[in-house]
Amino acid sequence: MLSPKLACCNFIPRFNELREFSLHYGFYGVDWTFTPDDLPSSDVEERELMKNLLSLRPLEIRYHLFFVENEIGRKDFTQGTMERGPFFRACRVISHLGGKYVTVHVGLDRRQSANEISWQKTISSLKNLVDFARNLGLRVCLENLPRGWTSRPDLFEKIIRKSSCWGTLDIGHALVSQSVASGAYDLEDFAYPHPERILNAHVYHEETSSGHIAPASVRDIESRLKMLTQLPFCDWWVLELREHKPLVKTLRVVREFLMERQNQVSVVGGLSFTRSLSA
Repeated sequence: MLSPKLACCNFIPRFNELREFSLHYGFYGVDWTFTPDDLPSSDVEERELMKNLLSLRPLEIRYHLFFVENEIGRKDFTQGTMERGPFFRACRVISHLGGKYVTVHVGLDRRQSANEISWQKTISSLKNLVDFARNLGLRVCLENLPRGWTSRPDLFEKIIRKSSCWGTLDIGHALVSQSVASGAYDLEDFAYPHPERILNAHVYHEETSSGHIAPASVRDIESRLKMLTQLPFCDWWVLELREHKPLVKTLRVVREFLMERQNQVSVVGGLSFTRSLSA
């Protein structure tokens, strides 16, 4: 397993303060969330954003699209065309900014009815986005949600496979999904059908009506973090909390886990070395 790069969200509006906070706490990078309103709408705005993002160096930046009212698989032709547009525009902008990874969602809007969304249109439109982004040097990653198609491991796997996209595994969403809560699936089922396709993880304890909750101790998330360490290319762990205290608390828990794991590896390595000398 690659050593994970721990990242925080862009929860601090001022770029200099975000950089100072991230470097002070030892984060490797920032997971930058765009909404449709945040996307630059002109070359001038794009250049200004690029200048501000460059000021975050040496922090690495990956991107996350939070397009609540835009559904990539909308059935209605006119509305669907309008709603898919920002996804393609965002990929173009992120490519100009030098980005290499972007996370998207399917079924994010709770208000939509099931008959408004097409499974086949979702697959075909996501594949078109993946192909478009690939030509820009960008990898599109699908995130699992606590509800809808991507809350089911079997359908999450199928969308990733059929659209040729990559994956972002949200361990808080996975925990509270009906598929796992009912016992029909295990948490690992979100990852193990396609372990090589998961590139990013969102790390916190669970999602509630109040938002994302920090783990109280390593025990809360230990089994899920162990699962992440088994994924060969999942080296970007976003501690997805947007308030200072819960974020720092989660950071301490994750670092404690990583330290304990490193110590275990060192002990095993030492025993193996001792045995080889005495053999």
